[in-house]
Formats: sequence, structure tokens, C-alpha cells
Amino acid sequence: MMQPDIEADALKTERLIGRLSADLEPVRRLRAPPLRAALWLAIVFALIALALWLFADWGAFLSRMALPRRALECAATALTGITAVLAAFVSSVPGRSRWWAALPAPPFALWLAAGGLGCLQNGWSLHGPGGFLGDSSHCFVFIVAVSVPLAIALFWMLRQARPIAPLRVAALGTLGVAGLAAFVLEFFHPFDVTVIDLALHLAAVALVMLAGITVRQWVLPL
Repeated sequence: MMQPDIEADALKTERLIGRLSADLEPVRRLRAPPLRAALWLAIVFALIALALWLFADWGAFLSRMALPRRALECAATALTGITAVLAAFVSSVPGRSRWWAALPAPPFALWLAAGGLGCLQNGWSLHGPGGFLGDSSHCFVFIVAVSVPLAIALFWMLRQARPIAPLRVAALGTLGVAGLAAFVLEFFHPFDVTVIDLALHLAAVALVMLAGITVRQWVLPL
């Protein structure tokens, strides 16, 4: 008496599985994280190149970059953005090492060191060329304003992986876009770094990261 009941239950289970799976569509596998990061960065740098070609004063920029410390600071800023974006894409995939989160640490430290050296060379005065804040307030607004559309585009791609560590991914992603925004700023920065200028740059980066971390539960759903 038990055998027919078992067979009937098994048949019902198979039919249920069949009905549930009848309308399923194959899941498209995401490209490898480094490839997705490279694609996103390529598009962003193409747009940045177009904007710089149209609006940047290349003569003034090249003159500022003739100073090795400023060129090093500019390169470190760009590398901070690039490595943080790459780390965000890799960290969005389950099973990847947490050590990826440390990838942007060396260029970020180099960015701080180059900026700090500039503060030493220019004196520790808090005053910029136009008073206490001077044009540094414009730098703060610039970094935040440029970071917002970049963050929206980045989170749109990152959310496709449904990251299981959204806090880490959001922190890395927003550090990346803020770093890229600070890199773009280098092409329009009319004076060398001061204490208040560097402080406002870092404050803008921190604000962008804080905003990204705050909204992570909505923009990076599990």
C-alpha cells in the first residue's frame, strides 16, 4: 500500500517542478568583473576626454604638470579612481577575496603624500589664494557634482551582480568615482594645493562615499 503512494507523490512533485520551470528563461551570465570594469572605465574616460578636449586649458595644465610632484599627484588620483572601481566590480561577485578592497590603498596614500608635500612646500597656512576658502570651495562642489552622475552609472552596472557585501562595494565604488572626479579637477585647478584645498578635496570624497554607503540598500539590493 505504501509503494503506490510514494510513486504518486513523486509524480506530483515532478509535475510541480515541471510547471514551475516551464516559463523559466536562461540566466545570462555576467562578464568577468575586470572586463566589466574596463568597459565602464573606457566609456567614462572617453566622455572625460571629450569634455577635456572641449573645455580644458591644455597649455596651463601641461605647465602645471611640468612640476613632478603635481604630475605624481595627478597620476595617483587617477589610479585611485581606477583601482577603486576595479575593486568594486570584483567585490560585487561572491567568493572574491576581501583583500581586493585594499587595492586602491597604495595610490590613495600616494595621492595624500603628494598633496601633503605640496602643503609643506607652500606653507601650512589655511588660507588659499583668495582668502580662507578662495576657489577651494569650487573644488568641493566640482568633485561632488561630477561624482553624482558617475556614481549613478556605476551603481547601475554593479547592481546587476546582486552583491552580498553592498557596504564594501558602495564604499569602493564611491571612492572610485570621487577619485575620477578629482582627477578631472586637476585639468582645471588654477593653483597649487594648500591645506584648506586638500582638506576640501578629501571632504568632498568623504561626502560622496558617505552618500553612497547611505543609499546602498536601495541602489545595491541583495
